Amino acid sequence: MTSEADPLTLVLVGPMAAGKTSVGRRVARRLGVAFVDTDKRIVATHGPIPAIFAEHGEPHFRELERAAVAEALSEGGVISVGGGAVTQADTRDLLKDQPVVFLTVSADAVAARIRGSNRPLLAGEEDPVERWTKIFEERRRWYAEVASTTFDTSRRPMQKIADDIVAWRREQR
Repeated sequence: MTSEADPLTLVLVGPMAAGKTSVGRRVARRLGVAFVDTDKRIVATHGPIPAIFAEHGEPHFRELERAAVAEALSEGGVISVGGGAVTQADTRDLLKDQPVVFLTVSADAVAARIRGSNRPLLAGEEDPVERWTKIFEERRRWYAEVASTTFDTSRRPMQKIADDIVAWRREQR
């Protein structure tokens, strides 16, 4: 249990296109805290994620990501971490004592969300939804490992999901 003096922190994890950014912004606004998207921080400092993957490889990107997660956790607020952050044991360790919300989503719901997107792990795929499903299945156990609770974003409005997460987080304090 945290005291009121501690910065309110809430971490959102989940697959690509689960709604981490859109839900996270709404939750942060309702809780009156900052919103941090670790992917956006990495882009601001190091350039586009597809370029980082292409020039330096995924392991280098994952190290930048772990550092961004650590920095965000030290500041507090609502933190959205990239879909693959949980693949790294060091990053999962950072999350183990935090309130973590796993946003899950069905492949059907995600199809419309990823159409025409510039996501490096889906680039050039014949069937991006099939690739997304494979990636999600590979990572699902890690999301579950770090999660304090799970919310499905497939069929409900993002604002309703955000309201439920705010209520859950307030109960945790």
